[in-house]
Amino acid sequence: MASLGEAETSRLKRNVEEQLDRLMQQLKDIEESKEDLDEDEYLTVKEDTIEQLKEFNESLSRMKGGDLSLINDLNRIQLAIRAAISEAFKTPEVIQMFAKKQPGQLRQRFAEIERDGKIGKLPPEEAAQQKVEVLTALKRLGETLSAPEEAFLSSNSTDSLKQFGQVSDKIGGQVLDVAGSQVSAAIT
Repeated sequence: MASLGEAETSRLKRNVEEQLDRLMQQLKDIEESKEDLDEDEYLTVKEDTIEQLKEFNESLSRMKGGDLSLINDLNRIQLAIRAAISEAFKTPEVIQMFAKKQPGQLRQRFAEIERDGKIGKLPPEEAAQQKVEVLTALKRLGETLSAPEEAFLSSNSTDSLKQFGQVSDKIGGQVLDVAGSQVSAAIT
């Protein structure tokens, strides 16, 4: 099975390269058509293209800085669906809170599980499984876990939850670096 996000990363790279090529060709066409356009048309079209390049550069900068909320949200939802299908998570409400990116509610659920485990409302094995699910979801959402929580997670995590926690969110940074530098060079 291909790595999670590999096809999406490849598509993103291709789209970035195509957008850059399109804008650079547009700028070249404007320069080649300079004689056929009156001065106002030429300036208007060129300024519009420069503005598009600036917006593209800003978008690349946000991507490079990790502001990929759509992609991250889609990956998070995709991971939640995969977890449900693979039964890495046994608790639907934890899947739902993870998919909706609700760390506060996950923390509250963790406290409820601990309480229910202490008073005997949940069998120890079930409480441990649910706590591991919540901690894995919190960690995957970028929340900082305490040392005892990390230790508990490490000693009680199942193989399917460990795989879920190790999925990479890395987006193809090299193409973004190259495209960003080319756009910057074109603008200046």
